[in-house]
Amino acid sequence: MGAELRRMREQAGFGGSQLARLLGVTPAQVTQVESARSSVSADRLRTIAAVCMCTNHPLIDALAAMASERGSEWWEEYRGSLGTPFLDVAEIEGHAQKISTYTITFVPGLLQTVGYATSVFARAIPPLPHQAVDTRVAFRMQRQQIVRSGAVPYSAFIHESALRMQFSGPLVLTEQLGALVKDAGNPGISIRVVPFNIESLPGPSENLTFTEGPVPELDTVQIDVSHGHLLLDSPAQLASYREIFSRLDSVALPEDESRDLIQSIKKEIESND
Repeated sequence: MGAELRRMREQAGFGGSQLARLLGVTPAQVTQVESARSSVSADRLRTIAAVCMCTNHPLIDALAAMASERGSEWWEEYRGSLGTPFLDVAEIEGHAQKISTYTITFVPGLLQTVGYATSVFARAIPPLPHQAVDTRVAFRMQRQQIVRSGAVPYSAFIHESALRMQFSGPLVLTEQLGALVKDAGNPGISIRVVPFNIESLPGPSENLTFTEGPVPELDTVQIDVSHGHLLLDSPAQLASYREIFSRLDSVALPEDESRDLIQSIKKEIESND
């Protein structure tokens, strides 16, 4: 929301101080709203849009709806025990119309089992206390409900390498692969494998999440990095990652072949154990 309000101001040709004068607030208040350090009401949001001469009414309505709902969502229960980046991801997903992921090194978080997620978080450097790991796992399991319930369509493109990467040994992995086969039968979840035998990666070698918002301007790309994640939302960046997911769609195995491959990898690991 802060990023969209900043973009709205910049498109109107206003500096932060100029907008503050027009709104009758301090420049610091404008900065706090645009940097997400301060909330904004739906009425104030509409006032900002009017002052900035924004006529994109679907965008304004979507932002106003988000502003009205803030503070009442389930992830607010974790404020204080988890950092803002965790809550940001849950909030973006909470307002999503569709979620797509592409993972190369691990099974996507929205499909992880408790054992697999625990193993992922236990790898953190420096190591996390057991309670912190448990809190992150519980949060991840609660995030999954939005796709498991069918509330938001979910497409997972998983590289074959992620299906073979072991976290805490073969038992954890085979349990996870079995869960993927089961999830593949969920009508709201599409799981497709990007196999080793394609000519090259259809994009960057990063784990990606593309979240489609209520309007295209609120689409967001999340890129996992070693210290957390990056959120991208500029029109040029969104266009680039839309093309990447289009390429993934053209090279990934169909759903039925993907399910068969996951099952065969599970059997292979079980036979070698």
